[in-house]
Amino acid sequence: METGIYLDNAATTFPKPEVVYRAVDHYLRCCGGSPSRASHRKAREADTVVLQARQALARLFGIRDSTRLIFTCNSTESLNLAVQGALRERDHVVVTDLEHNALVRPLWRLRESRGVRVTIVPSGPEGFVDPRLVEEAVTSDTRMICCVHANNVLGTIQPVEEIGRVARRCEVAFLVDASQGAGVLPIDVEAMGIDLLAFTGHKGLLGPPGTGGLYVREGVVVQPLKHGGTGISSEELDPPDVMPEGYEPGTFNSAGLAGLLAGVRFIEETGVDRIHARERELNARFMDRVRGLRGVRLYGPPDAERKVGITLLNVEGLEAADVARLLDRKFGVMVRAGLHCSALSHRKLGTEHKGAVRFSFGYFTTLDQVEAAVDALCRIVDAVH
Repeated sequence: METGIYLDNAATTFPKPEVVYRAVDHYLRCCGGSPSRASHRKAREADTVVLQARQALARLFGIRDSTRLIFTCNSTESLNLAVQGALRERDHVVVTDLEHNALVRPLWRLRESRGVRVTIVPSGPEGFVDPRLVEEAVTSDTRMICCVHANNVLGTIQPVEEIGRVARRCEVAFLVDASQGAGVLPIDVEAMGIDLLAFTGHKGLLGPPGTGGLYVREGVVVQPLKHGGTGISSEELDPPDVMPEGYEPGTFNSAGLAGLLAGVRFIEETGVDRIHARERELNARFMDRVRGLRGVRLYGPPDAERKVGITLLNVEGLEAADVARLLDRKFGVMVRAGLHCSALSHRKLGTEHKGAVRFSFGYFTTLDQVEAAVDALCRIVDAVH
């Protein structure tokens, strides 16, 4: 087993629950069939895994009809499907300055290819979006409002439910990027007014990489990104226009979905509130010890109450990449430095040229690991100052 302290959970959670490893192993060793492709027992077992994963995620997100949930490879594919599949020529979109490149880059390409117009709503000084500014940005041509659930740079939790009410009043589609919120924060698509929910499986849902999905509310029209074999209507050359099969051509990452199912079941048994409380406790401890260190600048809100388990900082006199390298090579502490695929967030912070160091905690992080990470950071700071 590799030693070290892993604090890069915002990129992908590690370790996973033991049940996730066992589920993937069991699928590959004992199941192994291809879902929706045959009627033999191995295929039926695979069908059951996919169905149960879809139903478990629907329960977690308050989705009434699980067939409205499309499986993808990750939230990047989900976000591409949402915006490329729903936006038309000259549509107007409202986004925030806290969005990940997984959303921003597809939108920028649509500006060129379809003339889609994008309005970026600025967040406040601590990294929170004001729903009133979102509503003020809506025009008669607005087709969609997009908002991240929790920002991956600052960890700030956005007022999704309030923005959902804005979208309802304005009668526009509401897309939420739940990459950092799924599995850590309560999500109810009905209560929050969410029309499109993009998520990945390998972060807070505690599943393997290569898994994710997109929820599409009934009545919202989204064109598929890709076409091919679906296991149904094979006699037709036109792809089937049916949910979810029409959006899931090709062979599933069935082993990954088996692991994702196990991760979601672990979350259901443990409780989302308990998971968030644990991450908040770890983050609060880290912030309390780091705050006031000479030469260390913390970004975002001064407390952990309104964040997921993320803290962003820089050390005066050192490049962010050098801090991360020293933490890893000298102390075995693994964090992420740079722009975190979120250029708009760093532009807002004024760190678009130098980046910053992100510590991100997970449910399986221990307080001892947090203390060791702080001690390592203190030694690095003392060597510089």
